[in-house]
Amino acid sequence: MVKALGLFSGGLDSILAVKVMQEQGIEVTAVTFVTPFFDSKDAEAAAEKLKIPIIVKDITGEHLKMLLKPKYGYGSAMNPCIDCHALMLKTAGRIMEEEGFDFIFTGEVLGERPMSQNRQSLHTVARESGYPSYVVRPLSAKFLPETKPESEGKIIRAKLPGLSGRQRKKQLEMAKYYGIKDFPAPASGCRLTEPGFSARLKDLIRREPEPSVEDIRLLRFGRHVALDGKQKIIIGRNAEDNKALASFTNRKFVIYAPRGVKGPYCLIPKKIDKELFLKAAKICASYCSGREGEKIVFTEKGALSGAEMSAIYSKSNRPDEFVGSGG
Repeated sequence: MVKALGLFSGGLDSILAVKVMQEQGIEVTAVTFVTPFFDSKDAEAAAEKLKIPIIVKDITGEHLKMLLKPKYGYGSAMNPCIDCHALMLKTAGRIMEEEGFDFIFTGEVLGERPMSQNRQSLHTVARESGYPSYVVRPLSAKFLPETKPESEGKIIRAKLPGLSGRQRKKQLEMAKYYGIKDFPAPASGCRLTEPGFSARLKDLIRREPEPSVEDIRLLRFGRHVALDGKQKIIIGRNAEDNKALASFTNRKFVIYAPRGVKGPYCLIPKKIDKELFLKAAKICASYCSGREGEKIVFTEKGALSGAEMSAIYSKSNRPDEFVGSGG
């Protein structure tokens, strides 16, 4: 039996690509990828509904290295889509060789995304993956060059659909034909396409040319407030943020929690001068449930010494600007 490995996001296009392959009697295994910028939740849920096995591959290390210096640059935000897709296909290609799959396929549709799914981009991604002859885009195969699996008869090219463009009418018709009723709304699912997150990431890279994975994960939570050109603080926006910030053991920050009042957890840089420390304390205190003029005390979370910081509560100390979104 022919075995194929499908890059799988859990979106409608990737589900349809699986169905098209299965309709030709091909045994399908899905593969999805995980980084701090996207997860496998939708893919795993969809694979379970389709009753197909799925490989979840964490590519954080390689992805971060690529992200800092993408060969083909970024999209409208910090999204290096061409380099990212090439990395995924390259990783899938290695799995294909190691586990004996006949080819790899994707749910990409020619012209659906003007920048990353035009003819030149699809060609570039396949070439950069190192497995150009084994990359099949079944949904748009009729508009693309014949691949090795097709020429070898492992796929019947004449039975493949011919989708192209941004209109999704044909996809919805196919979904009805295959009885697919539940699928996520079209979206990239990648935080790198979000302007606010991208602004935070750009700021982080400016401050830390080689950020750690933990530095990047912190971008998802809290208000990020610049104290000056080098230092920033992170302030929880809600109970969910506080819980997340409390779980970090970042070597660059100290976690402070308010004592006796409701308020945010605050991450303060370890290497900070007295003037900026006092500024940070005032900003953190301004988000507590205090009264004007009340002294707000924060205790270093997890510290045996009971280190503290304090400031007088005043809403006027809240900053006007934030790094990225989340103000």
